[in-house]
Formats: sequence, C-alpha cells, structure tokens
Amino acid sequence: MLLFGEVATLTVILNVIVLAITLMLMFVILIQRGKGGGLIGALGGVGGSSPFGSRAGDTFTKITLYMAAVWGLFIMIQTKVAQAYDVAPLRQAEQAIPVDVPPSPGD
Repeated sequence: MLLFGEVATLTVILNVIVLAITLMLMFVILIQRGKGGGLIGALGGVGGSSPFGSRAGDTFTKITLYMAAVWGLFIMIQTKVAQAYDVAPLRQAEQAIPVDVPPSPGD
C-alpha cells in the first residue's frame, strides 16, 4: 500500500527537500539586516550592529544567493520528474484505446 497513492517516492523526496530549502531560505532572508534593521532588530538587537559580526551582511548575502540557486535547481528537477510521471499514464491510456471502433447502431 502506498502512502500517497500513485505518487512516486522520488517526487515525495523532492517535495520534502524543496520545502526544507524554502524554510531555510526564508530564515536566512529574515535574519539579514536590511535598510530597516531586519528581523534581528526586532529580536532585541541594535539596529546599527549585528550579533553575527560586521561582515555578516556579505556572508548572509552569499548564503542567500547560493541557497536561491540550489532552490531553483531543485525546482527545475522537480518539474522534470513530475512531467515524466504525468506523461507515462497518458501514453498508456492512448495505447489502451482501440483503433477499430465499431459503427454506431444508427449507421
């Protein structure tokens, strides 16, 4: 018995990975200090200083860019896998259709 019906295990794994990367990316974006101070200022930090050091902005920017690139790559892979699993049942259904259709009773 399959947990998700006829959904492939690879699709479920990719969904979990994309969700995890999305949550981590959201967290990294929220802790960055922007023009308004970011979420760090709301959590008790001083608006002008960062608890992660003075060069933390550059580091978090690089982390965000790399995570966004990985997220985009996984989304593309997930799309290709989903297309591969969606096309297969359609091809099987097309092959199951009889070619010789008997004439209707009115003909």
